[in-house]
Amino acid sequence: MRVIAGSARRIQLNSLEGDATRPTLDRYKETLFNTMQTYIPGSYFIDVFAGTGAIGIEALSRGAARAVFIENNKKALAVINENLEKTHLKENAEVIGSDAISALMRLEKDGPADVIFIDPPYNRGLELQTLKLLGDSCLAGEDTLVVVEASNNTELSEFEGLGFNIIKTKDYRTNRHIFFTKEV
Repeated sequence: MRVIAGSARRIQLNSLEGDATRPTLDRYKETLFNTMQTYIPGSYFIDVFAGTGAIGIEALSRGAARAVFIENNKKALAVINENLEKTHLKENAEVIGSDAISALMRLEKDGPADVIFIDPPYNRGLELQTLKLLGDSCLAGEDTLVVVEASNNTELSEFEGLGFNIIKTKDYRTNRHIFFTKEV
């Protein structure tokens, strides 16, 4: 797992042993960032269920002004901090060791983010809980791009009525990225 582009390009990132996290494969990450590329420069980026921090670090490397990493696994938090040190991107990063809902509620005072990336453990309904909170939150403004990484068997109809429009989906072998904007 490495940083694909930007100031930290080619730097290998540390990962966790075992299956506590699912790092996004480099080829999927490249497709993801090609889709988000106009949102990233100068952005306020939130990486929810951050795991190793690879997505938020990629955003910082590509020019995000600020990235917040939300993760509640203590070992994953240590890896995020190691990766931020390794890439020299810690200055523009904030790492929050908390559950997603509590952390997002705490961040509401910061106003809308430009991009919110949500990659929870699959098939537990956590993406729905997170989107429901964001639907009523000022963290997701009318110009905010929200991206959910979910398993391929996640039904898109589950996201109806949460205050978001699906603007694009990208399916891979085992998972998918779903791109949302807030209903206005």
